[in-house]
Amino acid sequence: MSTPRQPRETRAGLEPLAVLPVFVPLQDKRAVLAGSNGGAPWKVKLLAAAGARVDVYAEEPSEELRGVPAEIAAGSVTLHERRWTPEDLQGAAFAIGAMEDEEECVAFVAAARAAGAIVNAVDRPHLCDVKFGAIVNRSPLVVGISTEGAAPVFGQTVRARIEAMLPRGFKHWVAAARDWREAVSGRFHGFSERRGFWERFTDRAFAEPDRTPTQADLADLLGQTEAHPTGGAVTLVGAGPGDAELLTLKALRALRNADVILYDDLVAPEILDYARREARTMLVGKTGHGPSCRQDDINALMVSLAKSGKQVVRLKSGDPLVFGRAGEEIEACEAAGIACTIVPGVSAAQGAAAALGVSLTHRDAARRLQFVTGHDRRGALPEDLNWGALADRSVTTVVYMPKRTLRALLERAVAEGLAPETPALVVFNATRAKQATVAGTAADLAGRIEASDLEGPALLMVGEALRRHNARGADAAVAFRAEAS
Repeated sequence: MSTPRQPRETRAGLEPLAVLPVFVPLQDKRAVLAGSNGGAPWKVKLLAAAGARVDVYAEEPSEELRGVPAEIAAGSVTLHERRWTPEDLQGAAFAIGAMEDEEECVAFVAAARAAGAIVNAVDRPHLCDVKFGAIVNRSPLVVGISTEGAAPVFGQTVRARIEAMLPRGFKHWVAAARDWREAVSGRFHGFSERRGFWERFTDRAFAEPDRTPTQADLADLLGQTEAHPTGGAVTLVGAGPGDAELLTLKALRALRNADVILYDDLVAPEILDYARREARTMLVGKTGHGPSCRQDDINALMVSLAKSGKQVVRLKSGDPLVFGRAGEEIEACEAAGIACTIVPGVSAAQGAAAALGVSLTHRDAARRLQFVTGHDRRGALPEDLNWGALADRSVTTVVYMPKRTLRALLERAVAEGLAPETPALVVFNATRAKQATVAGTAADLAGRIEASDLEGPALLMVGEALRRHNARGADAAVAFRAEAS
């Protein structure tokens, strides 16, 4: 009997940041640029695009710099063909030094800081308060990208990828959000109602990104929000076997909308990064044969949180409906009158088969696929397994949670008629970076596993459909996974 433990709240850590990404509003504020090196024209355009009133001081401006005032679509640019003075920096919110001479640039930076301005120096990161990164402009949606100077070309490539992914029409939806925000806040005083409106707004924007939203959209979304029942609910979400890229779009949406996330030890930590930052995360550890929270305690916590009005996500490894105790949690919600929805996930069996390049239902080898649990409520080998089905040569069998009972299960299956030479394998940490496979036969796999000393969540697979994989060997399987990723 494993030692019980209590659910505990966890805090999602934030990995170290090379820089703090911040956005500086410059609309109708004064900005100063001094100098005329090669980066000056572009920096002036950026400041003006942000709505700043830009004064440029350059004794010998380039032709490109002279042409900037006629090119801007926002803000204003005034060119002063003289050297800057400290007095020119009074009242400036932002200042950029774009001169070639290092000593002059140092003096400019000192004067700008003394005047209270935020300072950038072109091509001199050691003098900068802030630095410019690559920009994706769907204003008022703006994406900034920084590599902290380590790889500018890489940053530009990332920018190009994001440009391709973000429809240009998003600018119209974000502009509508800005215009409608006051009306929505006045209509809905509760946080959950307002968030519900913006969730539906976002879904519509992603569904129809290339059109401009209208007042009819606003009226429709307001009506949907008023008709939508408020209150707590539970969503059972499959996190997949480990690889975060196997999350479904519905799973991502549920994580984004959750107030509280109750998750198991087997859920990969990086999956929690997709939750909104304000969400509470609580570890309700369920591990095979290790210290675990009692299922009754998890049910009670889940129901209590939902009754208090929270949107609760119960996040489970793999698919919640495959040996995930979802039935007990659904019943607890039904008994308490709590709305419960289910988001299926990629099962551990599917993830492992894909990572190994194995068809579990290859038509030359298998007529049926069956999932079996490796232990009963007491942690022992179940006595009521259908041994005849396990011995069937036309079946691929996947055994969940097999580690403790592996030897007993395979020995009993062979005794009940499973051919000793039947291909078998165990996959540890399927789809994760530490994935490992031990292959053998029904007769010798238990010994191979015991000699391997591997740890982590495991799946046992048995059947003729595995013969081609086992013949290729472990190296081929690793190569296949590397190519697939």
